[in-house]
Amino acid sequence: MTTRAEELRAKLIRNFNDAPRTHDVREPLYDGMGARLARGTAALKLGASIDVLAPGKRGCPYHLHHAQEEMFIVLEGHGTMRVAGEMLAVGPGDVVFVPPGPDYPHQMINTSDAPLKYLSIGTRDTPEVVEYPDSGKVLTNTRVAGDDFGFARMNRLDTDLDYWDGEP
Repeated sequence: MTTRAEELRAKLIRNFNDAPRTHDVREPLYDGMGARLARGTAALKLGASIDVLAPGKRGCPYHLHHAQEEMFIVLEGHGTMRVAGEMLAVGPGDVVFVPPGPDYPHQMINTSDAPLKYLSIGTRDTPEVVEYPDSGKVLTNTRVAGDDFGFARMNRLDTDLDYWDGEP
């Protein structure tokens, strides 16, 4: 392979089977292995990760995006996609499309007794606002370069300030 081909491969190709994974655990509900696949690539608008949930665990808190659109592709195992308050069964070959907006809060849950393996793919639109209906939180963030955050704040939805608060 030429040097140019090696450079292109490093910028454009990731194998999700070979990607180093991190293990994120927050008992009692969350236990997953995952790897962010787009980091270090030439991707500007797409993010992707491979995720494996332990039996009975959830991938992340129930949330909705105001800017990003997401897609989940179930590779192995069975589970449930909690969407808009409904529980939708998912299994190998299922592709779940989740547009941005308040109509589609979502969360992947492994409701089986075996690992659930899926790809998560999303646009990386910024600025982004993410709401967490179960906990009443809101995340606001901007991305300045790649996966680096230029600004990120997590707050409660019920703590509004007056526009003029703290101003002289």
